[in-house]
Amino acid sequence: MAENPERNEGTETKVPQNELATADSLDSLKALLEEEKAATAAKDTRIAELEAQVAEFSGILENKTADLEAATTELANTKEARGQAVAKYLGMAKALNPTIPEGIIAGETIEEIEQSVEKGKAIVAAVKKAIQAEAAATKVPAGAPTRGEISLEGLSPREKIAAGLRPK
Repeated sequence: MAENPERNEGTETKVPQNELATADSLDSLKALLEEEKAATAAKDTRIAELEAQVAEFSGILENKTADLEAATTELANTKEARGQAVAKYLGMAKALNPTIPEGIIAGETIEEIEQSVEKGKAIVAAVKKAIQAEAAATKVPAGAPTRGEISLEGLSPREKIAAGLRPK
């Protein structure tokens, strides 16, 4: 049997340096590969968690969207009912206050209608007071006025003679 000159019993086995470097590189590459596999597995786990959260949030979003649509519909119905109630209240306010001109009583809310009714009552009261003051200033005595002599101013001489000849 031929002995390998590099290999003798009792002596160390010498491995060429390229083979050592390749073995070390191979071990380090295997270690890097294992690290990358572990990192990839961690990333895959995180991606799965995030996808589950996205699915959960999508379901929550769909529920909230449905709730929003229901609330929007309810709000529209409430606004319509409120508009009808305000219109009826406006009609009743006009009917209960016939002395206030119709153009004065107006409003989009019950509070505005109440304010316009109060304003209309104040206007009516002011007009009544003004009419009463005017009526008091131009008071006409009751009954027929007393007879006085006819004023002869502005009469022609003939009319003056005729007035003098009339029996008293």
